[in-house]
Amino acid sequence: MKFDLQGKRAIVTGGGSGIGRAISKALAANGAEVHIFELQKEAAETVVKEIKSEGGIADAHACNVAVQSEVTKCVDAIAEKGAIDILINNAGIAHIGNVEKTTEADLDRVYNVNIKGVYNCIHSVIGSMKNRGGVILNMASIAATVGIKDRFAYSMSKGAALTMMYSIAKDYLEYGIRCNSISPARVHTPFVDGYLKNNFPNEIDQKFKELSNTQPIGRMGKPDEIANLALYLCSDEASFITGTDFPIDGGYIKLGGG
Repeated sequence: MKFDLQGKRAIVTGGGSGIGRAISKALAANGAEVHIFELQKEAAETVVKEIKSEGGIADAHACNVAVQSEVTKCVDAIAEKGAIDILINNAGIAHIGNVEKTTEADLDRVYNVNIKGVYNCIHSVIGSMKNRGGVILNMASIAATVGIKDRFAYSMSKGAALTMMYSIAKDYLEYGIRCNSISPARVHTPFVDGYLKNNFPNEIDQKFKELSNTQPIGRMGKPDEIANLALYLCSDEASFITGTDFPIDGGYIKLGGG
């Protein structure tokens, strides 16, 4: 079977909704034992139930990735049962605003989850991965490489996720650890629906169309499309790929989105 992950143990941060949910289900459907890290454990448990109902193996963990002691505790508990083969750094938060509208508290909040959270998870798993290799996948964004209006803190954080990928890929190549990143454009997730409902309650359809047309292809991405790319990059079929960012953006970067 292509993309066979039988016998692999994976951690997916922020796997309780949106892209993380889709990735968790895709990995489990292809044989991986999936461990979902979520701030709200109930969301992770819902996805775990879905995975188990489809014959997969999964577990939920309450974990704030911004707190290293929590990450270490969860990782150690999983590692006691066997090696961790895959880490998907998907957990992240957004912030809207340019530098003038970004307070110190805003910056700290984004940094703690989107940058320190990625560091905490890699720091906790990398030692055990050195013994037998593994795959680390960071969720970056087109915002890491192109300017997006009013996304100062978010762009900064995703740029860090991208460059952390390069560093890990270089430093741990000799240990058989592959590290890559995915950079989506706008993806239709519950976050988008909530953003529209909260900010444009009387213009939801119009604003949804505007957000869709930001991508030259004329629509937003789907979580399953991101998950399929993640599945490939975590599989042995991608064993010759490391140190690479993969835009999945409906043509945004090369064809001029905006």
